[in-house]
Amino acid sequence: MATLLFILHVLGAVVWVGGMAFAILALRPAAHEVLDPPQRLALMGGVFRRFFRILWHVVPIVILTGWAMWLGWYWGFGRSVWHVHLMHLTGLVMAGIFAAVALGPGRAMRAALAAGDAPGAAAALDRIRKGVSVNLALGLVTVAVAAWGRFGG
Repeated sequence: MATLLFILHVLGAVVWVGGMAFAILALRPAAHEVLDPPQRLALMGGVFRRFFRILWHVVPIVILTGWAMWLGWYWGFGRSVWHVHLMHLTGLVMAGIFAAVALGPGRAMRAALAAGDAPGAAAALDRIRKGVSVNLALGLVTVAVAAWGRFGG
């Protein structure tokens, strides 16, 4: 059972952090190079709508499997090692940022696109980019902490 929890946890983290890295580091620059602003807004609106829908399932899986491993594998909250506490903190912060982005500028972008409000959609997309960028940085730190704590200290 511990192995299944660990696999689900790692796969969820890969989808979450990897998806953010792809969106910010590859898709966004490529879209800016080849698409006009209206096409770019439509593309990114569809991308983030789908990605956020996936994350509404993935984020709870990552959190719940993390808690299950913390309680069963790492001896509970009080006796756990430092990197598990830090992963817990960064994971909860990331989940909060995700929810704020998806429910705030994510919804605003969908509404602006539906209303034909390109400036409103662009402003919302910029807020999404900023939130996803912060979460990407936190996600990379979390992965580094996990690797360091597991094998380095």
